[in-house]
Amino acid sequence: MNTTARPATVFDIQRIRADFPLLSRTVHGKPLVYFDNANTSQKPLPVIEAMNEHYREHNANVSRAVHQLGEEATAAYEGARDKLARFINAPSRNELVLTSGTTQATNLVAYSYALPRLQPGDAILTTVMEHHANIVPWQLVAQRSGATVKAAPIDQRGELILEQYIAMLTPEVKLACVTQVSNVLGTVNPVREIARECRKRGIALLVDGSQAVPHRPVDVQALGCDFYALTGHKMLGPTGTGALWARREHLDAMPPFFGGGEMIREVRFDGTSFAEAPHKFEAGTPNIAGFVGLSAAIDYYQSVGFEAIHAWEQQLLAYATERLREIPGLRIIGEAAEKEPVISFLIDGTQATDLATLLDLQGVAVRSGHHCAHPLMQFFGVPSTLRASLAFYNTREEVDAFIVALLKVRKLLM
Repeated sequence: MNTTARPATVFDIQRIRADFPLLSRTVHGKPLVYFDNANTSQKPLPVIEAMNEHYREHNANVSRAVHQLGEEATAAYEGARDKLARFINAPSRNELVLTSGTTQATNLVAYSYALPRLQPGDAILTTVMEHHANIVPWQLVAQRSGATVKAAPIDQRGELILEQYIAMLTPEVKLACVTQVSNVLGTVNPVREIARECRKRGIALLVDGSQAVPHRPVDVQALGCDFYALTGHKMLGPTGTGALWARREHLDAMPPFFGGGEMIREVRFDGTSFAEAPHKFEAGTPNIAGFVGLSAAIDYYQSVGFEAIHAWEQQLLAYATERLREIPGLRIIGEAAEKEPVISFLIDGTQATDLATLLDLQGVAVRSGHHCAHPLMQFFGVPSTLRASLAFYNTREEVDAFIVALLKVRKLLM
């Protein structure tokens, strides 16, 4: 079965939407408007069909059998590694560790790279706008090592104050971290500039790419970072998939994080020797079918093209922002000059959770809460926000339906 979507010479939104079966369903008797894409994306038919075909025709474990099914499963799984490495322009497939997502990838760096190097008085630098997955692992290893975690500030527009981030790259900092795109604000951070300043100081840089990869092409060599983490389920793929790209010299020096099968060369009670990277970090049976699906998701992105995706999403972002400004008492949280299609906001006199609950009854799926970003909420002095996050399969008509629903539920709550 050919799981690659047909190439699109023009951006045909209706043809694209036809590839996403869930978008055609109703919720509470209303047509679904799905604006929770920063949480998880919907899956196109080629992804669903690729996973179904794997289970129907090729299901077996990887790297453990010489029979035909085992060879087919291994080829599909390792083929996904190859495709993902090319997708982010990694120098080598062997620099790509397949993980369950960004959280596992970040913890791998925390415990295998950072912890063995940290001493009392050392520091890890992150930012106020980070997801908890780019804060908590550093706090845990800091507590165990006597190091500290520092957070670079942002301004009221939701932009990183680059000069202060750079000023905080002091000699005690052994690892720097930054999200490429904020999951709450949509802010796009100047990763290349940060990486350049880190290299000048000999500081390794980890980039959380979870919210970037679904919206823009990523070239880890051009970015110049040391580690890049991504999550599959935010980029049309299945849950439980993701990857860590790391420079080969780091992977070679890092000890394994998980122990078990498939990450060993030989096990003896007087000592175990481990496989080469990336396999020494991939203990146990992986999410084989998930990575088959992620491979199909990459094919789908490439068939549509990021140039077309970016142009459409930026149009939607501008239109949705303009329409939201029409609503009395609405405050947008985060208005950076460069954003991906994520809009967080509040309406005076209402609670974000109440709005989200009532919007759901109108068929509109948005996110409410702290979005795994407590420090960011504290910076803006709010307990939570409502977040509408768009994807290239969304439409202006859906934005209009969202605004109509939002005005209706606002009236109910005022």
